[in-house]
Amino acid sequence: MDMSGSLTCVVVAVDGSEVSMEALRWALDNLKLSSSSPDSSFVVLHVQPSPSVAAGVSPGTIPFGGPSGLEVPAFTAAIEQHHKRITDTIMDHARLIFADRSVNVKTQVVVGDPKYKICETVENLHADLLVIGSRAHGRIKRMFLGSVSNYCTNHAHCPVVVIKPKGDSSE
Repeated sequence: MDMSGSLTCVVVAVDGSEVSMEALRWALDNLKLSSSSPDSSFVVLHVQPSPSVAAGVSPGTIPFGGPSGLEVPAFTAAIEQHHKRITDTIMDHARLIFADRSVNVKTQVVVGDPKYKICETVENLHADLLVIGSRAHGRIKRMFLGSVSNYCTNHAHCPVVVIKPKGDSSE
């Protein structure tokens, strides 16, 4: 089934990894948006982890951090600023890839767990297609970390194209 040319919204998830940037290049090189809809666009999506998830701790587990329900504003603000810098760098890299293309590209940043937020964004945008890179973790690592691309393949409300790293011969 050739959908190219009838696509009005293609979401490309980027996380800063080279394979996610390769997924963006692949989408721009191989997919054609619908010319009949002026709102047709590629949406470059980055999911920034929430500060508590990124830190891997709650204030209650920080030595002398206080009771477990207590917010530590300076700690949270520092993590948020760090994530903003990382996000800015990732989106700047993505902009370099699509800057010289004559296609409509929008960027979007959301905060939360990538696998859930990617699927939620795809649904909210009524995307026709999701393009995502696969880091190709080994079976053991994937068992503990989970696979964002695998989750999205099974839960996104649109077709999903998974781009694997070049030279990857696993599975």
